Amino acid sequence: MGSGFPEQFSLADYFLDHNLREGRGDKVAVYFRDETWTYRQVHEGACRACGVYRALGVKPEDRILIVLPDCPAFVTALMGVHKAGAVLAMANPLLPVEDFVHYFNYTRAPVAVVHHSLAAGLAKLRPQLPHLRQLLVVGGDPGPFLSWEKTCAAQPASCENAATHRDDPAVWLFTSGSTGKPKAAMHLQHDFAWNTERFAKEILGMRESDRTLSVPKLFFGYATGTNLWFPFAVGASTVLFEERATPDVLFPLIRRYRPTVLTNVPTTINKMLAEPGCEKEDLSCLRITVSAGEALPAELYTRWRERFGVDILDGIGSAEMFHIYISNRIGEVKAGSLGKIVPGYEARICGPDGQVLPDGEVGTLWIHGDSAMTGYWQDDEKTRAVLHGNWCCTGDQFRRDAEGFYWYEGRADDMLKVGGIWVSPLELENCLLAHAAVKECCVVGWKDEAGLVLPRAYVVVKEGVKRDDALKGGLIEHVKGKLARYKAPRWVEWMDVLPRNDRGKIERKKLSQA
Repeated sequence: MGSGFPEQFSLADYFLDHNLREGRGDKVAVYFRDETWTYRQVHEGACRACGVYRALGVKPEDRILIVLPDCPAFVTALMGVHKAGAVLAMANPLLPVEDFVHYFNYTRAPVAVVHHSLAAGLAKLRPQLPHLRQLLVVGGDPGPFLSWEKTCAAQPASCENAATHRDDPAVWLFTSGSTGKPKAAMHLQHDFAWNTERFAKEILGMRESDRTLSVPKLFFGYATGTNLWFPFAVGASTVLFEERATPDVLFPLIRRYRPTVLTNVPTTINKMLAEPGCEKEDLSCLRITVSAGEALPAELYTRWRERFGVDILDGIGSAEMFHIYISNRIGEVKAGSLGKIVPGYEARICGPDGQVLPDGEVGTLWIHGDSAMTGYWQDDEKTRAVLHGNWCCTGDQFRRDAEGFYWYEGRADDMLKVGGIWVSPLELENCLLAHAAVKECCVVGWKDEAGLVLPRAYVVVKEGVKRDDALKGGLIEHVKGKLARYKAPRWVEWMDVLPRNDRGKIERKKLSQA
C-alpha cells in the first residue's frame, strides 16, 4: 500500500524528538497536578527509560508491558519503549491483580513497568509469571522489585534510537475482550503516524497551541492517540490525571487548565450534563470535543451543544485500525451519525455474501487503510475472519446516506430479529433516551416462553424518578409512539447501573445472559 514514510522510521522521533529539533525543548509538554514537564524533560526521561530497558536485556521487538495510571512516568516509559525499538503493550491498572497473569504470559514481556499499588499482589503471583525478567515499580515501595525512579536516575539522559523500519512491530492494542480473554491487535511503526497525519491533523486540526484532556485513560488506544501521540506530533500539551474521570473531577480540571480538545465518551457526556450546577461551567476554552467508544445519541449531542456551545465530533475507530476512521467534521456535524470517511481510508457496506450494498441499506462495514493491524497474536482463525486482503471486516452494522454520512446500527451479533425483521437495539436505546425519565439504557434480545427473541430494555432512571409499573408501561408506549410498534421492548427491567468493561463500554452479553 505504501505508507509514505521513509524505510528507517522511528515513532520516538516522529512523536517526541522532532520537538527538540523544532525549538520546543522548553515548552510544557505535560501538565500533572502541580508538576510541568517540558519536552526536553520528557525526552531525557524517555532516554533514561530506554537505557533501563537495554540494561535489563530488552532487545528490539521484545514486548514491554506498561500498567500505570495516567502520569508523567507513563509518558517517559512509553516513549522509552519506542526509543528501544521494543513493542509496547498496555493494560488497565485498575484490573484485579489476578487478571495480570494473562497479560504477562500472553505478551511474554521480559520487563514491565507497573504502579506501586500492584507490587505486593504481583510479588505473590511471581511464580506464575515465567517470562518476566524484571518488574519496575513507579512510586512507593517496590518490594522485591526495582524502583523505577532510582533505576532510571542511574541511566544517561541521552541515547540513540533503535534503527527501526517503518514496517517493524511497534504496538499491541488489546481488544475490549467482550468475549473471552483480551486479544492483541498487532501494529507496525508506521500505522500510528499514518492515522495521525490523516485524522489528528486533517480532521481534528491538531496544532501546537492545543492543550488536550481525556476522559478515557492512556492504556486505551483511543486516549493514547488523542491525549499523547496526537498532541506530541504537533508540539501541543497534554493534561494528565490519575483519578477516575467523573464530572466533579473533570470540571475543576477544565477550569484550571483550560484545554482546547476534550476526549470524551457518551456515558461521561451524559454524566456531565446531569451534574448539578453544570449550567454554570464555562467550557468556552474547548474548540472541539471528540467522542468514540460507543454510539452518541443525537439527543445527547443536542443537549451538550445547547448547554456548552461546543461541537462534539463523534466517530468510530477500533484496535484493529488503531484509531478513528469515520468521523464528523468541524462545522459539518450531523447529529446521530458517525460522520464521513476520514481521508486516506476507504469504506464499503457489504451484505452477508460480501456484496456491496447501495446507500440506505444496512450491512457490515468493511474498512481499508494503512493503519490496519497485521493480525491478532495467537489467533490465526480470528485474523482470517477479520482481515481480507487489504480490507478489515469490522462486524459493525452500518448504513450510509446519500450525503455520505455513516450511521451505526449496532454489532452484527447484537442485532435482533423480531417477527422475521431485523431490529437495531441502538435505535430503541436512542428512542428510550429521549424520554424525560431515562438516564441510561441498554436493549438486548430475550426469548419468551415460545422461544421467540424479543427486545428487553434495561433502564437506569434519572435521580428522583419513581421506578414503578406505570413508568414501565409509559416507556413501552413511548417507543410505540415513535417507532414501528413491533420494535418496542416487551419487558423493562430497572438497573442501578449498567455493567461496563474496562473501556467503559456496556457489556451487553452480561445483560443478555442475566
